[in-house]
Amino acid sequence: MGRGRGRGGQQADPPPADDAAAWFSGRLPDAWFTGAPEVTVDRDEIVVVGELPPLEETHDDTDAGRADAAAAEAGRISRYREDTREQRMEIARQAEARYGRKVAWGVRLGGTREMFTTLSVPVMTRLRQPERAVLDTLVDAGVARSRSDALAWSVRLVGRHADDWLSELRSALTRVEDLRSQGPG
Repeated sequence: MGRGRGRGGQQADPPPADDAAAWFSGRLPDAWFTGAPEVTVDRDEIVVVGELPPLEETHDDTDAGRADAAAAEAGRISRYREDTREQRMEIARQAEARYGRKVAWGVRLGGTREMFTTLSVPVMTRLRQPERAVLDTLVDAGVARSRSDALAWSVRLVGRHADDWLSELRSALTRVEDLRSQGPG
């Protein structure tokens, strides 16, 4: 049994998903993407993003040409989404049974990246007045609609500017898990 999380350890950790990228690469139809999909896993969700084959028509580098290219990409993404919906739902059902996590889908095409479904997980936190003031400033400035949006915006901002540090931290956590698994049961 895994360590609990949350208040009083009420929820068990989901099953390991170390092989999720390989499983999706093997499970997805070959014609869907130009290569292996990008698979990101956390405690709650598996996000699968694949690169669609490029469009054959080319557009010039004018404003109108870029607008036409964006419209063509949006149309191709929409077609892919509709054409693959039933298969994606079945693959997601299988993955959810295997990994104990919801599956979200997205694609990249040219300069466009579009997510079809993503999980929005509530997170409880207690903030002191100075921290709430930061969130309220973001709301007052129109950067966010609510404190919740302001907190999500702040987390995204920190994530973008702390990629190297967060990567190093994730590597350290992986090493801790490896050492923990080698210890006595």
